[in-house]
Parts: sequence; C-alpha cells; structure tokens
Amino acid sequence: MTGSEHREVQGLSVPTASAALEAIGAGAYVVDEQGCIIAVNARAEELLGRPAAELLGHDAHDLLHRDPQGQQMPRTQCAMRQAFHAGHPAQADEDYFARADGSVLPVSWLITPYGIGDHRVTTLVVFHTPEPLRDTGPLPEPTARSLSELQRLALLAETTTQLTSTLDADEALERLVTLVVPRLADWAVIDLITERDEVWRTVVVHAEGDTLVQREDLQGPMPPIPEESPMPLSRALRGVSSTLAGPRTYQREPDSGIAVEQGRLFHATGMHSAAIAPIRSTRAVLGALTLGRTETPAAFAPTDLPLIEDIARRAGLALDNARLYQRQRKVAETMQNHLLPQMPGVQGLEMTVRYLPAPDASHVGGDWYDAFPLSDASTALAIGDVVGHDLEAAAGMAQVRNMLRAYAWSQHEPPSRIVERLDEAIQHITDVAMATMIFGRIETAHDGHWQLSWTNAGHPPPLLISRDGLASYLTDGHGILLGTQTGLRRPDASALLPPGSTLVLYTDGLIEAPGQTLDTGLNRLRQHAAALAHRPLTSFTDQLLRRVRPAGNDDDVALLALRVPEG
Repeated sequence: MTGSEHREVQGLSVPTASAALEAIGAGAYVVDEQGCIIAVNARAEELLGRPAAELLGHDAHDLLHRDPQGQQMPRTQCAMRQAFHAGHPAQADEDYFARADGSVLPVSWLITPYGIGDHRVTTLVVFHTPEPLRDTGPLPEPTARSLSELQRLALLAETTTQLTSTLDADEALERLVTLVVPRLADWAVIDLITERDEVWRTVVVHAEGDTLVQREDLQGPMPPIPEESPMPLSRALRGVSSTLAGPRTYQREPDSGIAVEQGRLFHATGMHSAAIAPIRSTRAVLGALTLGRTETPAAFAPTDLPLIEDIARRAGLALDNARLYQRQRKVAETMQNHLLPQMPGVQGLEMTVRYLPAPDASHVGGDWYDAFPLSDASTALAIGDVVGHDLEAAAGMAQVRNMLRAYAWSQHEPPSRIVERLDEAIQHITDVAMATMIFGRIETAHDGHWQLSWTNAGHPPPLLISRDGLASYLTDGHGILLGTQTGLRRPDASALLPPGSTLVLYTDGLIEAPGQTLDTGLNRLRQHAAALAHRPLTSFTDQLLRRVRPAGNDDDVALLALRVPEG
C-alpha cells in the first residue's frame, strides 16, 4: 500500500493535515487511535531517513521507539505510549528513535491530542534532535506563560488544523480564542475590519478559571482607523507591525477615537500587559488580535511577538477563506432563488413551494421546481435534479427548465413525448450530463375531479395523501433518467386526485441520508405526510420539511405541494 493510498483509506484530510505538519519546523507525525502513523512531514522523513511510504500505516512505537542501545523498547516502559493511552499532553528531553539505517537518533519529543477536522481521535508527535548547549550568556528568566520550542510548534500546528477545518467565521474566532486563552493570555480581543472598512470589536473574552466569559459590554463598533497614528492598535489595523502595550501606552493624550476605546479597554479589564498583532490574509488586513494579561504577573516580552504574529497570520488565512466561502454561498443562493419561479395562481388549487439550500456552498445548485399554465388551460408541474452541486449545476438547471417550458407550451403532446424531446435536446445544446425529473400536467376531468398525468425520468415518485391521511406513492410512469442516450420510449401514467388530497413532489435531499436506505427515507416521508394531512397546506409543507429532512443532510431540497379542493 502506498502512502497516498493509505491516506485515502484512513479518510484523512490530506491538504489540511499536510499543510499543518509542514508548517512545523521540527519532525512531526500524527497517529490514529491505534497508534498507527497517518500523516508525516518532510522534516520527520529527513530525520528518520525514511520516506513517508515506509512510515504511513505502521505502529509508531514498534517502528521507532528504542532504548539507548537500539533495542526494542517494551511498551510498558515507554512514556510516550503511556501518554498516548491517557490522552494527555507530555514531553521528554531524552529519548531515542530508530533510523532506517539501523542507527539510533537521540530526540526530544512532545505528544498532544490533535484535531484534524473530521471528528477522529488522533495524536500529534513533534520531535527534534537536541543541540549541544552553547555559552550565550545568562538565560532570561522564564515567565509563567513561557512555552518550550516544542510547545510553540505544537500550538502553531494545532492552530492551523483547528482554524482551517471550518469555513464558518464565527466558529473560527471561537476556536482561536480557546487556543490562546488561557494558554498564552487571560484576555483575547479581536477587532475585525468589515467589508465597508468599518472596525467592529467582535470578541472580548476573559478566562475565569476554566471558563471563558464573553464581555459583550466591551464589544461593538469602533471609530475609524487613523491614517498616521503611531498607537499600537492603530498600527496593527493598518497592518504595519505587532507591538507590546500597557496601561501607560494609553495614558497619554489620545490621538484618535480608537486610542480612546483602547484606553477604556485597559481600564475595564485591568490588563497590565498586552501584545497586539495584525490579522492579515494574503490580500488585505482583516483586523487585529490583542492578547492581554491580568492575573498572570509576567508581562509579554518581545520574544513572544513572533509566536503571536504566526497565530494571527493563520487566523487571517482562515477568516479570509470563511469570508470567500460565505460570499460564494451568497452568490449561489441568490442565483438559485432568482432562477426558481413564482408559482402561478390556478383557480381551485392551492400550491406552495420550498427550496432549502445545502449547508455547503459547493452543494448549491441542481434542484428545481416549476409550475406554469399551458395553452390548453391545464397546468404543468415539474420537479427535477441536475447532477452536480455547484453554480454549473444551477446554470444547467436553468437551461433544462427553460427548454421544458418551451416544449410544453408549443407541443400539445403527452408528458412522455415532451420529456423525450427535452432529453434529445439537452444532449446536444447544454452541458448537462444527467438529470432526473418528473413532468406532468394537472387539469379538471369531465366529472369535476382533478386529474394528474405524468412521466417520471428516474426521479423519486410523487406522494399522494388523501384528506383522511391515506398516503401512497405514484410509482407508475417510471422511466430512465435524462442524459443516458438510450433512445427508449418513455411511459405515461395518470391518476385521479381525490377531493381534498395533497400531492407532494420533492427531490432526493428530502429523503436520503448517509447510512440509511432509500426505503427508510421514503417510509419516513409517507408516515409524516399522512400525520400532517389535516394541516393547512403552508403548515403542512413547513412541518414536513422540518420533520423529514435528515439532520445530516448535505444536499439541497426542492419541494412542491399541491392540494385540490374538497369537492
């Protein structure tokens, strides 16, 4: 098994984990819950003399851990193994790993639980070869919050994975705060620059024991960013530099409104020391991160700034990705909503529609509904799903819907023949590869009842619910999906709709869920639709979506519900 194959089997988010590990300046690898290596960086390959393919999938203890003589270390004597099973961070300054050539590599290591963004239990190991001590003069006194080099590297790796594994800006900020408070500071303050170039104090959080407390009274809008101010927060918001600050910094005459607000922050929080760093993306300055200390007596030192700058830079990349994602989602949803039509008024019929976008912006686009009057006084109904979940699928959906309207209006033919014409056309004049749909027409029969005629191109069947709560699927008229180029004739079907009955057309996002069969979803839909038959149509539709749509659904949903009169 190759390294890339093993990554796929394990389900690891390779871009996220690899980027995080490569950002570490020491050797690093990640093990799964069994202790097998699932990711490794280039520095580890270099130190161990082994390519990734010889490391991935192997038990880290059996492959690497040795005593000073190069003998296999018993698991019961391995401090790293004990920390791994306990799930707690640990470190050691003197240990030994086996290299590929049989030699023994002296190492210092740190082990810590590690999140890779897919809810798996994993552990990070960071190691390096201890260097001989050099006489560089007296060492600075350690502070209460000083971190070892390995701890700093582990924190940066954890920051990368935690922040890049979400595309929700609020969640990214929450994760950022939990990473730095109380590990580095007692307070975390985040000021963000909005798309209108306004500053908003978005986060003010204080550590009270093991609890993080939001200070909403200190949050809110901030004055504009001054162009020339030398004050620390102003410089950070312009992307100039990171700076240390204290109460005295803001005791002088303020030169801007931001300096006034920052002075109030120091007074309200009691911070005696703060480090302020820009939050940047590759394209712009997004805001500033302020870390403050109150209970911790040691002040921030200039040597702390590089670590805080690295954390703020990673936060900037995560926030930029989240903003781009939200912008893409808004574009996709706006496009989808503009493409989906308003329902026509048909005398005697109630009709309501719903469209719910997928949670993931990249999954928006393929589902659609339609209803429109025909020249023979009947009403056309359609529901469909273009294969794909992106803006291209949304564009393809618009093409299919518009072509269907043109054929249905101009050709006085059964639904099956209209869909056959559509199938022939989309293969030649659109980029749609495949699609499913139901196309039908509803009209009054000679006895005053309403009649539905339809054809089904590979789509989940319509559901008909009587006013007494009898629910059944209309499984006739089922043919192959669009785009298969088989040339087969499509069947038609028809049914009388009982007085007061409700017809439901829907897309598969309403009934499909990972780990469940399609029959399970269909039964769930039928059961809830029958129970809701007495509700007004709007309430029926909203409750049906709320009850039936799977909680873990990652697909969009289109639904059209129609109710015929009582008689």
